[in-house]
Amino acid sequence: MKASTFQTLIMGGLCLAIAGLSGGLYDQHQRLNELQSTSTQRLQTLDTLQHDVGALQDTQEKLQFAVNDLKQAVDTGEQQANTLDPLLDQWAQEIQELRDGLAARATAADMTALRARLELAEQRFLEQKTQPSTPPLTPSAAKPKKTARTQPTPLSPPFSVLAVESRAGERFLTTAAHGSRALADIRLLHLGEQIGNWRLKALEARSALFAVTNQADQTVPLP
Repeated sequence: MKASTFQTLIMGGLCLAIAGLSGGLYDQHQRLNELQSTSTQRLQTLDTLQHDVGALQDTQEKLQFAVNDLKQAVDTGEQQANTLDPLLDQWAQEIQELRDGLAARATAADMTALRARLELAEQRFLEQKTQPSTPPLTPSAAKPKKTARTQPTPLSPPFSVLAVESRAGERFLTTAAHGSRALADIRLLHLGEQIGNWRLKALEARSALFAVTNQADQTVPLP
């Protein structure tokens, strides 16, 4: 065999070996690229998962804060309710006591005025009952005497005298309108005050003296 032919065979074998090695290297390079791409995708997926886990943790913390705030608000509302309930009950009781007190005072005042009117009516009834009847006039008594003075006819006051009250060391005359039982119709008269044309001049032990316009002074007995 010639030397040139042998060299050709060797070069051909070497070329085949180099081609085989090149193909193997190319395959290894492709596999490496695929592995790198797969690794990159997995790393990206891992980063996405880590980001999602972080977002979930933040949401969980926010929800926990919201739950704590809601629980605190509920506890505060219960404390306020526990504080306000006794106060509301106390206020309701005080309002009811005030209403009862006002009703009792009005009733007592009405009873006092009614009692005074009854005593006055009873006194007038007794005075009329014990007043002696006028004997029949004889012919001699029927003739008026020239020396006798005509007495003025007493006037009936336009009000009822109930009692005499002392306040701050001063005496007042309690009066009321005829036939009225209303508290608004009861009035206290001081010396110098008047009802209509009747002005109180003096308060004596058993009577009250009034000055009447265009009339003689009138004496009204006290109850």
